[in-house]
Amino acid sequence: MTVKKTSVLVLDCAEPLELAEFYASLLGAETRIADDPDFVEIIGHAGVHLAIRRDLGHAPPSWPRPEDSQQAHLRILVASDDMDEAEREAVGLGARPVDAKENSGPREVRIYSDPAGHSFSLAVSPSPR
Repeated sequence: MTVKKTSVLVLDCAEPLELAEFYASLLGAETRIADDPDFVEIIGHAGVHLAIRRDLGHAPPSWPRPEDSQQAHLRILVASDDMDEAEREAVGLGARPVDAKENSGPREVRIYSDPAGHSFSLAVSPSPR
């Protein structure tokens, strides 16, 4: 017998509701708070399921500085024609662009940190084959 499973990526931060609202707005999703106010879920279309958990000792990662490595990041897929608008939306919601080696001209992947310091990228969605 195979047990059905699903997964949820959980991000730690000091203020879970604020970070959950950032991602819910960015992903066109909704936030859900259950019995534990320190754990907020973000649920949306196309399989979006993310959670934010309060960690009072949370220290944002220092990536991309070489002395600290990136552990994980969210990759948010967008259509090529929507990349500039997605970037404006992310920055308008509080994302901060992360310095990259090549910042001029069109790019298929753009890297940011969310308001709590976690890294994420906007990436051009692959074309269907």
